[in-house]
Amino acid sequence: MSKLRIAVQKSGRLNEDSMRLLKDIGISIDNGKDQLKASAKGFPVEVFYLRNGDIPQYLKDGVVDAAIIGENVLIEKGESIGIVEKLGFSTCRVCIAVPKAANYNSIKDLEGKRIATSYPNTVQQFLDKNGVKANLHIINGSVEIAPNIGLADAICDIVSSGSTLFKNNLKEVDTILKSEAVLAVSPKLNQERKAILDTIQFRIQSVLKGRNSKYVLLNAPNDKLQDIIDVLPGMKSPTVLPLAEDGWSSVHSVISKNQFWNVIDDLKAKGAQGILVCPIEKMVL
Repeated sequence: MSKLRIAVQKSGRLNEDSMRLLKDIGISIDNGKDQLKASAKGFPVEVFYLRNGDIPQYLKDGVVDAAIIGENVLIEKGESIGIVEKLGFSTCRVCIAVPKAANYNSIKDLEGKRIATSYPNTVQQFLDKNGVKANLHIINGSVEIAPNIGLADAICDIVSSGSTLFKNNLKEVDTILKSEAVLAVSPKLNQERKAILDTIQFRIQSVLKGRNSKYVLLNAPNDKLQDIIDVLPGMKSPTVLPLAEDGWSSVHSVISKNQFWNVIDDLKAKGAQGILVCPIEKMVL
């Protein structure tokens, strides 16, 4: 049987998050130190460990069939590559930053200035969109040092916490795009391997839904039961079971993490008691 070839970043936080996701969907990889390719146990998948910036070209050429990669890298280098699933981890943003002492009011202030970046295509598109002409200095490495050594007036780079900018006496002034890890697919993917990818995508969706949800159990007085049920956004409808004590029921439901505290506050206000909250490993709908 044919194997799906999936690329992940060779090292770093995106690698760790990607391997954790593969493990959660039942794909076990036994790779040795510095190994560039490894096969999964009991599943038709080969994992390639590659430099993040090289992955888009491997996808274009059909050397790999799919990849877990930063969306920002695809926007920079993989405009013809499709995204089939956003994964919600390894979030960052691509930002313009200038020295803290610089006077900056808008992107127009970069007219004629020097910008150091590892994302020339992304930056150029942003400048063109805003009618600004600037000189780009392409740097593969520590972009943040460029203004301090007189190489550039501003930089454009990925930002997570902003601590690296702070340490280099820079301030974030414009966000070009927000990025997260995505599941990308080669335009040369054949039907046999697409069937394997569909299975992987289904499993990923189940894991992501679980990560973004909480299982809630609570006790409700029967005279307030309908009011409490009306608060719960469950998958279809809450499960309601009678308790041993007359006049009370146990209610089970699922709450989105984004709505969680607001829903809990409403439940308490409606008379819910003994609220228990449990993590969900996977949700198969």
